[in-house]
Amino acid sequence: MRAVIVAAAVAFLVSLFGTPIAIRVFTALKAGQPIRSIGPATHQGKKGTPTMGGVAFIIATCLAYVAGHAALTTLPEAQIAQVGPTITALVLLGLFVFCGAVGFIDDYLKVRRRNSGGLSGRYKLVGQAIVGGVFGVVALYFPSTNTETVGSTEISFIRDIEWFDVTKVGSVIIFIFVVMAASNGVNLTDGLDGLATGASVMVLAAYGLIAFWQYRHWCADPSYTADYCYAVRDPLEIALIAGAAAGACVGFLWWNTSPARIFMGDTGALGLGGLIGGLAMASRTMLLLLIIGGLFVIITMSVVIQVISFRTTGRRVFRMSPLQHHFELAGWSEVNIVVRFWIIAGIGVAIGLGLFYSDFLTGVS
Repeated sequence: MRAVIVAAAVAFLVSLFGTPIAIRVFTALKAGQPIRSIGPATHQGKKGTPTMGGVAFIIATCLAYVAGHAALTTLPEAQIAQVGPTITALVLLGLFVFCGAVGFIDDYLKVRRRNSGGLSGRYKLVGQAIVGGVFGVVALYFPSTNTETVGSTEISFIRDIEWFDVTKVGSVIIFIFVVMAASNGVNLTDGLDGLATGASVMVLAAYGLIAFWQYRHWCADPSYTADYCYAVRDPLEIALIAGAAAGACVGFLWWNTSPARIFMGDTGALGLGGLIGGLAMASRTMLLLLIIGGLFVIITMSVVIQVISFRTTGRRVFRMSPLQHHFELAGWSEVNIVVRFWIIAGIGVAIGLGLFYSDFLTGVS
């Protein structure tokens, strides 16, 4: 537990004090966020706010991972957990960094062209699919010494559903879908100061708790003799990375809350979504992500409903999608929307954690 706390604390401090440096750098580079003319009028005042801030918390998380491993070497926990870098860390941090890199290209093109076009939707999806595919293969085809892989060939809810085997090839395809869905879900949730950052903190913290609970009841732990255990690979690694990313996002939120001094951009949104999707797959809680990340699901569905309705009937269900902009046009203040949506995100996280723990109680009773 101390290693996870160290990682979270280091990530928080690096992000808190590193983000102002990013603000100065991106301001000097004139990397201001272009604002769509068709968006809410209140957003025009945000034009020129530096973007690509996701770079700050991605770097903070990676540095904190190293610090967390340094702390691991001094703990008895290291007798169970792998002290050195693992395939699990490669997959999770790889998704974080390279999904973030796809977003960085998008942000760079927006800044260079001075418009909100950026990378075309098709190429953005292709980039996400390539990243998801590469790390999906690594997650499914590189077992550890106890034969566990990062991903599973079985569909999972709170744990693997044994009768729902989709084979390795099918699992890689699902891995790609989950990464793409999560990264686009977080990206659609971005757009109001602090909204996606705060919601991501809750989801990441939830996965930190889930993974640490799995570590304390890990089938690979020789000291754990109960019948009910979790067959996952490197759960302490998962907890450490989730905790570090949550801490980094809290530090970033200090500068990203309204009025934002910097935006995470697609760099941060796609990176966070890729990481969250990877955490769900690595912790074998794929379907539980629909509940834990409920806010992302709701906002994504608002876009899907809007598009389907407009293309089939010519009418819009919402004043504007994603959903947060509908409420802006309805007269809600930005701060009210953010706080109320955070509450929705918190409810989803609470329900998800409750289901996870109730499954454990049912198993040991």
